[in-house]
Parts: sequence; structure tokens; C-alpha cells
Amino acid sequence: MEHQVFVPVPADDLRAVLRDPARVARCVPGLQQDADTDAGPVSGRLKVRVGGSTVTYRGALAVIERDPGHFTFEGEGTEVRGSGTVKFSVDLRLSPAEDGTRLDFTAGATADGRAAAFAPEAAAAAVQRLLDRAADQLSAGSALGDPVAEAEEAEEATAAGPGFVEDDVSEVSASLFDTEVPPPSLDPFLAGGFEELDGAPRPPAEAAHARRTMIGRSAEEVDHAPPRGRYAPVPAPATTTAGDSLRWIAPAAALALASAVVIGRALRRRR
Repeated sequence: MEHQVFVPVPADDLRAVLRDPARVARCVPGLQQDADTDAGPVSGRLKVRVGGSTVTYRGALAVIERDPGHFTFEGEGTEVRGSGTVKFSVDLRLSPAEDGTRLDFTAGATADGRAAAFAPEAAAAAVQRLLDRAADQLSAGSALGDPVAEAEEAEEATAAGPGFVEDDVSEVSASLFDTEVPPPSLDPFLAGGFEELDGAPRPPAEAAHARRTMIGRSAEEVDHAPPRGRYAPVPAPATTTAGDSLRWIAPAAALALASAVVIGRALRRRR
């Protein structure tokens, strides 16, 4: 099968991508790369849709550069759910054209299992669709550049740059942390040079802490404000007076007397 695609990318940029297997792997549409690097950089699972069926293959791909404008892709795969296999070979020729490059594909394959049962027209359409998507990925990959090379260049530029920047940062950091922090002006006893003030002995640490916590509160609040939180006083339980009890005893006694009178009259009528 032969197929032709045009991409608006110079041939030199495409060659740079095709010479890097890791970048070639990113250009294969639908490829799920394996974590095992021993199988090669272009290896993993590839899901192929032919007509109304989908087949997933596990395999590897090798890229061979025949000359600066001629590359060959050779690979094989095995069905993930089945015993069918497929072997293929794709020749790619880069032809410079106006405002881009023409890609000429020549593909051939041998297959058994489920792939052998597909109609030739459906299989050819699936391969052409796969090549078109691969050409688009190849064009996009050449526009993005090589991230590994760019990272290495950035690291080298950082290492070769002027070294006084780090020295300046270290010096500023050292001067910042070595600066002595002055004591708070609200507590004259923390200055270090005062042992006594007006002949009075130095107060204990608890008094100094209490003085610091009362800053910002008025004298009336400090003297008369009740303690809050866990030290707040518990309110005393409410007490009842004798008058409150008598108010309930009189109605209850009247009710009991009226009930006794009614019961007595009822017993007399029965007799």
C-alpha cells in the first residue's frame, strides 16, 4: 500500500524527530508505552480500529535510517486477547516541497488471527487513517522541539552562568540570620543591662508574662474583669424560698379537701 501526506514542516526538523526513538514513540497515535525499557523505546500496546472491530496488539517498533531522506519502520505485535500476530514494514521518504515536506509511505504487512479476517478495503482505510494521524503527530512533535535537549541546555547554561548570584544570596541570608533581634521596649528588664529598676528587684517570669498579656487593656478592665475560659467562676445553683413552696401547698390542700367532701357524699347516698 502507498500513501502520501503533506506537512508544513521543513524536512530537517522531521529528520531530527525521526532520529530520536523517544520522540518517535510520542508520534505513534494510541501507543501506550511499556515501563520496561529493555524492550526498546518504541514498545507497548497499540489499539487498532478496523471497521466496527477493535484489536489491541502488544509489540515493538524499530526505526532504521537508510539515508538522510529515507527511513524504514519495522515491527511486530501479538494480540493481547488472542494468538494472532502481525508483522509490518513501512518505508518513509521525505521530499522537500514548497512550504513544507511531502511524506511518501510504502507499507506492507503479513498477519494472521483476527487481522486476517478483515476486509482489504477496511484494513487499508484503517492504515491510512493511522498514517495520517502519525504524520500530524510528527509535525506537532517537530514544532515542540526536543524537551530533553532543551532541559540539558538549560542546565548547562545555569551551570556556566555567573556564580556571584548564589554567593550574593548566601551573604544576604547569613547577614539576615546573624542580625541580633532587639528586646521588646515594653519590658525594660529584658534589655540585659538592667538588673534592677529604681532599686526594685527584678520581677519573676510570671509577673512579666502577666504584664505582657495585659498590654492594650484599660486599668478598669484589668482590675474588674472576671476571669474567662476554664478559670471562669461556676454560677451557684438557684435557691427556692419558703414563700414559693407555700404558693403550691394551699391549692393542693384545697383540692384534696374538695375531693374528700365529694367522696363522702357519694358514700352516704349509697346507704
